[in-house]
Amino acid sequence: MNSDRPAGVCAVIDPEQGEHTAMELHGTLDTASFHRALHRVAEIRPGARHPGFRLLRHQDGLHSVELSGTETAPAPATVGLLADLLTAAPEPCPDDGPGAAVPGPYCRTLARTEPVTPLQQQRLADALERPGHQAEQILWRWHGPLDTARFEAAWHAVGERESVLRTAFVWDPRPRAVVFERTFTDLVRHPATTALRRTTLAARERARAFDLRRPAAVRLALLDSGPQDTPAPFTDVLLTYHRALLDSWSARLLMRECCRAYLAGGTLPGGRRRPDLGDCARRLGAQESAVAHDFWRGPAHRPPTPAPVSAPAPAPVSAAALTPVSAAVSGAGAGRPAGSGGTGVLRAALSPARSTRLAHWAARWGVAESSVLQAVWALLLYRARHNAPAPVPAPAPAPAPVPALAPASAVVGFGVDFPGRGLLLEGIEGVPGPFENALPLSVALHPALELPRLLRTLRDLVMDLSAYEWTTTGEGTTTGGFGPRSGGLLAFDCGPRPETAYGDELTTHGIRLEEQEAAGTSAGYALRLRAGHDTRRALVLTCAYDLDLVDSGTARTLLAHTVRLLRLLPVTANAATTVADVLAWMPRTATPRVPDGPAAHDTAPLVVLRGASAPTAATVCLLDAPGAPHTGHQELVRHYRGPEALTALRLTAGRQDAQADVLARLARSAGRLVLGGYSGTGALACELARQVTGPGVRTPLVVVGGADHDPGGPRSLARALQRAGAAAARP
Repeated sequence: MNSDRPAGVCAVIDPEQGEHTAMELHGTLDTASFHRALHRVAEIRPGARHPGFRLLRHQDGLHSVELSGTETAPAPATVGLLADLLTAAPEPCPDDGPGAAVPGPYCRTLARTEPVTPLQQQRLADALERPGHQAEQILWRWHGPLDTARFEAAWHAVGERESVLRTAFVWDPRPRAVVFERTFTDLVRHPATTALRRTTLAARERARAFDLRRPAAVRLALLDSGPQDTPAPFTDVLLTYHRALLDSWSARLLMRECCRAYLAGGTLPGGRRRPDLGDCARRLGAQESAVAHDFWRGPAHRPPTPAPVSAPAPAPVSAAALTPVSAAVSGAGAGRPAGSGGTGVLRAALSPARSTRLAHWAARWGVAESSVLQAVWALLLYRARHNAPAPVPAPAPAPAPVPALAPASAVVGFGVDFPGRGLLLEGIEGVPGPFENALPLSVALHPALELPRLLRTLRDLVMDLSAYEWTTTGEGTTTGGFGPRSGGLLAFDCGPRPETAYGDELTTHGIRLEEQEAAGTSAGYALRLRAGHDTRRALVLTCAYDLDLVDSGTARTLLAHTVRLLRLLPVTANAATTVADVLAWMPRTATPRVPDGPAAHDTAPLVVLRGASAPTAATVCLLDAPGAPHTGHQELVRHYRGPEALTALRLTAGRQDAQADVLARLARSAGRLVLGGYSGTGALACELARQVTGPGVRTPLVVVGGADHDPGGPRSLARALQRAGAAAARP
């Protein structure tokens, strides 16, 4: 156990204190903890130069860290990382076996440091701005007996095999993946739940923040049915994961391995998987990216601008908008307007017979069902762009029909989710990790374009993009002048299914497993439409939409129009069907536009938490620890007793220069600027302090200490900031 390191250590880093003094440490600290921290720095930054540090004791509770001999000053981030390690609260390292305590990033079981993939960097950057957009869920319904201890042991065996379940992140200040030697299982069982209770628990699990500094980016909840659920009891197995470590393919892969281990009595034969996610990251780092960059910068992936085509306006068809077969909203109530916050979820399904007919019709044109869904979505975007809402007719004995507007030629764009496993690495299909990648797709439409030609064009465009599915160059943007993440995101589920792989073996134990739903967020888009088949081979559509941008009525209409066309095309469309013909089959209800994805937050906004009570007082700026749940700073403000003004800087990935400019303006105020935060902000704070320059600007003090999850953390950090603020107020 790692219980010999006392809590309550705070570090003060003052670049003006002397070229050989790295930091002061307030609190109880022993030599063994200091040397373990030095060892961790070398593990986390294996390629960096590590100067010789020494620990000097001045009195009880006061130490300094200095450079040995004639060593030159190290990089500020190295000093900050050392401060993070020394100030981390003591945390138990996990014992072997299921049910062990979750380890922190600095316990003894840290095995190795791995690079992160470009897509992981993208997801971690998105988590800084939109932490609530990174949680995904998949639910399986388990019919038959479920032994909790055996299931937990099976999941623990999967964690021992798969390094991704033992992975966390540290920031130095760049994110790095750290792989622990032992696994941790976050599993809870809720007995006798109602359908409403299960929905509430699923939403609660999705809203619960992940702490990426600990290897617990996957959570399992077992939701038992209640007496009202007939005819036979069941248990819903809910898996919630963070998109920086897993995707839907990987979640199904892990569940398949869990079923295998459950059938084996809670054990999983074989050693640890190789290759693993770290091997994939190294392979991606060595991948030649020049060709992909040229592809995204060049015109190869841009559709030709369509020439204007004259076509008669299609006669309107009087038909009511189709209501989804099954729809449920989680995270927000039905009817909530845009701007309400949270994520809405709607579901609809085609019957198994209609789904089979759709698959056969798609095969007739040499395409898959995914191409049909993309064509339908492109048609809806096209209609939304050129068709105005039908006006409400005035009362009259015989109102004239409302003519439809003749659409013009146009290019529409939207995102397409790719499995991301096109990397040339043996066994990549069995490696769990965050590979699913959204890439922009644009296609030209005009009224006379034949539907089969549109289907084949989309098929070919997707085939071209699949060669670059491992890149992130085009993520978040589209071509043809579209805004960021415009047009929504389409995804079609694929990958291993546990019920397919081990269904027969489970049946012999009286168990039947079926996937119920795959829910989550809009993945950085205003709306994401995910399609997949259930156990009856029925096509199920799940629409997750950002309630800050899309109201539930808009999402419901878009889903209804999508289902309508998926039902109509196989029985109505033929080789001569054109875009204009398909638009004529649509109801008079207008197709709403899909807004662009959420805009970036204001550049490095500064939030004033409390004003200064003295005109000459210094300013304290608080930072959030990267990867930690955003809990705010209210508790720290409550404990702070100094006269200094308290502010908070909201971090935005990729905008370090703008953040440094904001801090430089603060540094010109009275007193000296103090950058502070809980353990984990040291490397970032030191890097920001290094960038704060300008005439008459002093380098800020950096104060790191306490733990955000420790009840005594806010009080400990507040005292350290008060001492630093008093010193900073002096000239």
